[in-house]
Amino acid sequence: MLPADNLADDSFNHDAEIQACGLGDRGALQRIYERESRYLLGVALRIVRDRASAEDVLHDAFVAIWRRASSFDPRRGEGRGWIFSVVRHAALNRVRDGARQAPLDDSVSTQHEAQAAFAAWREGGDEMERHAALGRLSHCLDALEPERRACVLHAYVDGCSHSEIAERVKAPLGTVKAWIQRSLRVLKECMQ
Repeated sequence: MLPADNLADDSFNHDAEIQACGLGDRGALQRIYERESRYLLGVALRIVRDRASAEDVLHDAFVAIWRRASSFDPRRGEGRGWIFSVVRHAALNRVRDGARQAPLDDSVSTQHEAQAAFAAWREGGDEMERHAALGRLSHCLDALEPERRACVLHAYVDGCSHSEIAERVKAPLGTVKAWIQRSLRVLKECMQ
C-alpha cells in the first residue's frame, strides 16, 4: 500500500522529506509524490478545470518543490502546507498565463484554497483535536446571522460560486461577496 493510501499513518514527516529534497535526495521527492500526488492533483484540477492541464501543473509543481526545497523553513509553516501552496500557486499561474479560457473567479480560488486546507487538516493531527475544532466551528457558525451562515455553507460545503449563492439566497452578488468575506473574518477570530 502506498503511503498516500494510508491516511492514518501520522509518521510521515513532510518537513524532513522536503529538507531531504533540498539536500538532493530524489527518494524524498518520490515519497512526497507517492503520499500527496492524488490530493495535489485534485487541488490543481479544481483550479484549472482540465485534467491534462492539472497533470502539467502537478509536474511543474514537483519540479518547483525539488528546486526550491532548500528554501523551505519549517519555522515559517508546516511542510505539507508549503507543498500544497506550491501546487496552488502553480495552478493559479497556469490560469493567469491563459492556459484556461474561462476566467477564474476570486471566490472559486478562495473556495479551493479552503477545501485544500480542510483536506490537509482532516488528514493530519489528532482525532480528538479535530472533534474539538469541529465543535468550535459549529459554535462559531451558529453565532453568524442565518443569511451569512447560509452563504458560507453554500460556498464551502456545497461548492457554489458567489453568483450561484446570490441566486439561491436572492441577494445581490456584491452583498453575498461581502457577507462571505466578513463571515470568514468573524469565523477566523472565533476559532482562535
